[in-house]
Amino acid sequence: MTDSLRLHLSKPPIVVAPGVYDPLSAMLASQAGFRALYISGAAIAYTRLGRPDIGLVSLSEVVETVSLIRDRVDAHLIVDADTGYGNALNVERTVRLLERAGASAIQIEDQSFPKRCGHLDDKSLIPAVEMAGKIKAAVDARRSVDTLIIARTDAVAVEGFDAAIARAQMYRDAGADVLFVEAPKARDELARIVAQLGRSLPLMANMVEGGKTPILSGSELEAIGFSLVIFPGGIVRAVAKTAADYYGSLAANGSTQPFRDRMYDFVGLNDLLGTPEMIARGKRLESIDPTSAAKAGHKKS
Repeated sequence: MTDSLRLHLSKPPIVVAPGVYDPLSAMLASQAGFRALYISGAAIAYTRLGRPDIGLVSLSEVVETVSLIRDRVDAHLIVDADTGYGNALNVERTVRLLERAGASAIQIEDQSFPKRCGHLDDKSLIPAVEMAGKIKAAVDARRSVDTLIIARTDAVAVEGFDAAIARAQMYRDAGADVLFVEAPKARDELARIVAQLGRSLPLMANMVEGGKTPILSGSELEAIGFSLVIFPGGIVRAVAKTAADYYGSLAANGSTQPFRDRMYDFVGLNDLLGTPEMIARGKRLESIDPTSAAKAGHKKS
């Protein structure tokens, strides 16, 4: 991408980032026209571990996922880095590794460890001053100013709305590029986030189907004053429902035939993946005369 994510967030329209969890989902989202993708820690837990989002995913698993997705798509990658996987020193390493893997933005939250999904109950927080130090560590550790640091606070559910705003203001002062107040419970609270934090920094909203925040469209959130909205786990909920229906149909019918109109067939999936083009490219490379290629390279240099 020639344009930075920072530039896109600085002006309308709102950036809508769907959740992805592997190169296939990222490729499909990119082909649908999305220029920014959200690599969801919850979605990684759901799909790689078959477990809930309760702090079980490791940094190495997220780095590997980001690397594989970056190798497949050119979109801006917004990465959920949970708590930064430890203290401020751990955050420094987290930022270095994720930036090197291809992250365009790195999100860090102020929960204690083990963390849990922002829309689950019984969360706990680290002190605000400790989180501010982690944000500063993240900002100092990045190599490029175009790698954004997103500060998330989960304080609405733990300390109340006003405390969440105060925490977000502290994280802004520590150098965060984007502010994310997680799990407001009403449209009015979404509006109050904008009113109290202002628009000097981009504000992020999270839409979780069945979660604590009412689902609004990108255009509605843009009108309120948000610059970025993520739909992090929707794809996994959609895939899980489809997969359950598929396996149920196969068990009931002993064949995939009744489900065929809801599937790609073998040829269709390979066309989607670009298999014919890759095979053709491989054949062209196999037929190149190494002597001619070396001479051509020498002339260019």
